[in-house]
Amino acid sequence: MIFFDSKIIRFLICNVLPVGAILFGLSYAPGFAAPRGEEHAGIPAEIMNDPKAIACLVVFIMSYIAVLLEERTHLRKSKPVMLGAGIIWVLIGWLAPDYGIDHHTLRAAVFHGLDEYGSLLLFLLAAMTYISALQDRKVFAVLRARLVQAGLNMRQLFWATGIFAFFLSPIADNLTTALVLGAVVMAVGANDPKFVAIACINIVNAANAGGAFSPFGDITTLMVWQAGKVAFFDFFPLFVPSLVCFVVPALILSIFIRPHKPLAVREKVEMKRGAKAIIALGLCTIAMAVGFEQLFGLPPFIGMMTGMSLLMIAAYFIRNVGKHGDQEFDILETVAMAEWDTLLFFFGVIFSVGGLSFLGYLEIVSGLLYTDLGATTTNILMGIASAVIDNIPVMFAVLAMDPQMDQFQWLLVTLTCGVGGSMLSIGSAAGVALMGVARGQYTFFSHLKWSPVIAVGYAASVGTHILLNSALQGQ
Repeated sequence: MIFFDSKIIRFLICNVLPVGAILFGLSYAPGFAAPRGEEHAGIPAEIMNDPKAIACLVVFIMSYIAVLLEERTHLRKSKPVMLGAGIIWVLIGWLAPDYGIDHHTLRAAVFHGLDEYGSLLLFLLAAMTYISALQDRKVFAVLRARLVQAGLNMRQLFWATGIFAFFLSPIADNLTTALVLGAVVMAVGANDPKFVAIACINIVNAANAGGAFSPFGDITTLMVWQAGKVAFFDFFPLFVPSLVCFVVPALILSIFIRPHKPLAVREKVEMKRGAKAIIALGLCTIAMAVGFEQLFGLPPFIGMMTGMSLLMIAAYFIRNVGKHGDQEFDILETVAMAEWDTLLFFFGVIFSVGGLSFLGYLEIVSGLLYTDLGATTTNILMGIASAVIDNIPVMFAVLAMDPQMDQFQWLLVTLTCGVGGSMLSIGSAAGVALMGVARGQYTFFSHLKWSPVIAVGYAASVGTHILLNSALQGQ
């Protein structure tokens, strides 16, 4: 088959299959069982050695191999993980009667996952609708046009797009940020593929680093915030480590950018009617999400959905009020433009990992890692794993294991899962998206060439966190 070339096969053998083999070996070890937590009370430990349970592991691994091959197969990543989640829970339902697990217990486990997914889905749906509305009103197009016409040389543009990515992603999320600034790089570097590749790497790293210190910047930080592990304002000690993660690789990468002038590009773009009002409403929505949680203890998605209702009302006035009403602006079409592949991928992740947790496999991993290796070493390794597996399932697995950690360690794993994905292009949504935009110029292997540089920034950010935030240990 055309997508199974030697490089991809070698990557899978060296990175994915060893992880799967370890999990498979642990599960098949005779009599091996982890201690059962309260959430698994009444579920026998030997269930992990059942062939159907082991098949769940195999399904999970195969679905993630399909995700890793997305660049070659062009099969959206949501499809295999959603199918995998369905198969895993069918297998669990099939084996449950053999171990005295009734339907009520199964349904409770499934609805626990639905509770997790529902709150995040509503939060992200509101956020993505706002982003789509801003795109429709040409807000990001104006930003792109102004950067393109700023008269900067290539090295200055490299730094400008990186800085914008770092400070835009905490609000607009790393995926949208990467797409907007990737378009800038593609516009001015059309005849310079080396610049496009290096600048895209810098944007991915900067967007992921910027998203790591804000609950709105990445799905992983959002999960940690909504799980109540770190309060909203307690994320900001990660600002300096995140900045180090961006600046250190950027300093090295910029050496390889020639400071010549790009080809002149003329592009006149203006924001559409209502753009400034939507920007203001977006900021108010963020304030409501934080304020409702801080003042009333309400989950953040309540504030986000309230803000979405304001956006829908604003869309009505933009369409129908005044002689310059914009009849083409349909908020339901904006909802349809949300990144549904990401939202459905998230469904597959939560229910797949939830199934493995129900069977007890995550308790094995938690015992081996957090008990034997220690929290600091494990959390650093989680960041490295997120480069291969994707940071969403890694972070959800950590939350599902729920190790006893202080605020210092929860911030550490938030940082490492947020920025660790930058080491490979497939490790974050930003990297995957840019590979599609800059096809043939920014690729998996063009990023892999510079992975050691990104790894230096990763190590520097972890060291900075340990140096600056060690006072948070024990809190």
